[in-house]
Amino acid sequence: MSENKTPFELMMAQAQEMAKAFNPAMSSFDPKGFEKLWPTMSKDAMEMWFGKGISKQGLDAKTRLLLTLSGLTMQGAQAETPFRLTVRHALEAGATSEEIAETIGHMSMFAGIPAMTRAMELAREVINENKDDET
Repeated sequence: MSENKTPFELMMAQAQEMAKAFNPAMSSFDPKGFEKLWPTMSKDAMEMWFGKGISKQGLDAKTRLLLTLSGLTMQGAQAETPFRLTVRHALEAGATSEEIAETIGHMSMFAGIPAMTRAMELAREVINENKDDET
């Protein structure tokens, strides 16, 4: 393989070249920028749809989102966009950066160190962006 790239990296590079050929404006497309178009739901909306709105005695939205992070970490944090969106929504639902780190760290015993490390990197990106937005 050329330049020690994975098959996925090669496929993505080929798809980007094809997109540029169809539409030259696509040469500056950044998939991470696409995430910013997805709004962060308010804590009340998340609670209604994903928290106690489902079951008055059930889990709150923050806990459900932390569980979702653990599941995404177990998958190796391969789905970067959903992972970052879940971190962003967990923060909005009241989770602290320490709770997010603890949730991800706990998964190291089940998902392995590489999955946990990747998940921590993604979470740190979102947490740092969130801190930048607050200042």
